[in-house]
Amino acid sequence: MGQVTILQIKEVYYPILAAVSIPANLMTIVILSRGNCGLSKCISVYMVAMATADLLVMIVNVIVYHILIYHFPLSFLSHTPVCKFILYMTIVTLDLSVWFTVSFTFDRFIALCCQKFKTNYCTERTAATVTTTVAVLIFLKDIPSLFAIEPQEIINKVQWGCRSRVAFFSSPPGAAYVWFHVISLVCLPFTLIALFNSLTIRRILVASRARRGLRGHSSENRCDPEMENRRKSIILLFTISGSFLLLWLTALVSFLATGLLNTNYYRGDRTNPGFIAIETGAMLKHLSSCPNTCIYAATQRKFREELKKLLKSPWTLILRLVRTRTTN
Repeated sequence: MGQVTILQIKEVYYPILAAVSIPANLMTIVILSRGNCGLSKCISVYMVAMATADLLVMIVNVIVYHILIYHFPLSFLSHTPVCKFILYMTIVTLDLSVWFTVSFTFDRFIALCCQKFKTNYCTERTAATVTTTVAVLIFLKDIPSLFAIEPQEIINKVQWGCRSRVAFFSSPPGAAYVWFHVISLVCLPFTLIALFNSLTIRRILVASRARRGLRGHSSENRCDPEMENRRKSIILLFTISGSFLLLWLTALVSFLATGLLNTNYYRGDRTNPGFIAIETGAMLKHLSSCPNTCIYAATQRKFREELKKLLKSPWTLILRLVRTRTTN
């Protein structure tokens, strides 16, 4: 019964998630690329990188793997070489989404807490270098996952499907890679984001108290541009990193309880509560690729204005065409 329920939820959940998240991330990329949101170019680079990674997660992990391969098991996508590449990309895209979030959190930590390094580090060029380097390292890091997969069956000398290779996971190098992958994908990002946020909070509280003490109780204290900008940066940082921590928490707990991170490599009883926990964690961690657009719209006034313009632009174009035809 548990298996049927979780599979029924997946069949409804993933199409809805893709239908909402793909347009949202596309609009985010377009709006941030225009540079009219009042954000620094450095922040915009990280935000575009995160939105691009989230878009790739929706396309590769959700549409291709969880929808197309799941519903069409004998299609071209189920040929073992193609399936291997898709599984490799599902790991890469999640890694990109996670580490771009860590990079953004670290950048905001430097900007708010390390004034000596802010001028040199918090620049558009540095942000582009960091995101490019992170992407290259992730593509290289996840190559061993290709050796963890074998054909599920061979029909007329054609390899079909993908399943975990037992010999790989039972070998010392395979076990070491699994732990390295888990630490780099969940444990280390969790730790770093929590650490940077806690240090940022501590630094901001100390700086705010000192600033209030210097300004005293003057009327100027009611409208402090620096404190207002700092407040907006804090809200943006904590909402993005906080949503990531909450939505990935189930995946982390299920791994600690079962020793497995991904249902792609699960070969046990699919009615087991452990499998259901892994599936639930997978659904929530994919959901983490969706809320950033809502966060930007809720916390950034200029982003909301640009979003309204983007949503109105097709209708504005249609009205112009209609008026042109009527006048002619």
